[in-house]
Amino acid sequence: MSKVEEHREALRALGNWDSFLLQESGLPGPRGNIELARAVAEDGDEELFRRYLAYDEQRAPTNSPEEFLAFCGVLGLGRLLAEGRMEWLATLRGCASDGRWRIREAVAMALQRWGQTDMDLLLQQMEGWGKGSLLEQRAAAAALCEPSLLENRDEAKRVLQVLDGITASIEGVEDRTSDQFKALRKGLGYCWSVATIALPQEGKKLMEKWLASEDRDVLWIMKENLRKKRLERMDMGWVQEFREIL
Repeated sequence: MSKVEEHREALRALGNWDSFLLQESGLPGPRGNIELARAVAEDGDEELFRRYLAYDEQRAPTNSPEEFLAFCGVLGLGRLLAEGRMEWLATLRGCASDGRWRIREAVAMALQRWGQTDMDLLLQQMEGWGKGSLLEQRAAAAALCEPSLLENRDEAKRVLQVLDGITASIEGVEDRTSDQFKALRKGLGYCWSVATIALPQEGKKLMEKWLASEDRDVLWIMKENLRKKRLERMDMGWVQEFREIL
């Protein structure tokens, strides 16, 4: 039995989950209890998620146990979307710009949960998010660059196109010192490698285009991706060639 299933069994034996979740959250600490959060997302209901979403940055600051409740609420929206509850998409998009990095991670995970059910609809929405704010772009890239969602060739090609559009927009960003920009840059620093191994020929071609960029941050993003072991396993010769060029 997986950890998630163990947690689901434990939750089913409880009446009110709040105290248990706060105690088992793993926060404060370097890593929250993601398996427990996934269990909550699968067995919780809309009323619970709505209540946990009310734990905003003031009520549940970064690294507090209460932040875990907010994390669970956001993650639960992914299951609601998978069930066709599209009215929650706007709420999830708003959470993509939350000041807490764990909540932004929960957004990406929720979108991936939705993508497991309807990747085409997820792609349609992420193509829009990819033209949005810096943190919405970051959420789109992080959500789509999940190996389990990139098994279909046509869908992987669309993911690369989303990444290409987001990367192109970087050249127009004037303030490169904001936390939002840094979060996007960091995300793109691994996303390209994930998408490229799903569709190597097309991915390498697009990466080569950006490896010729004169924008310092675009080059940083490409260099970071070239450092990833997954690309080395895909084509060590190609990686070494461009490492030497840079």
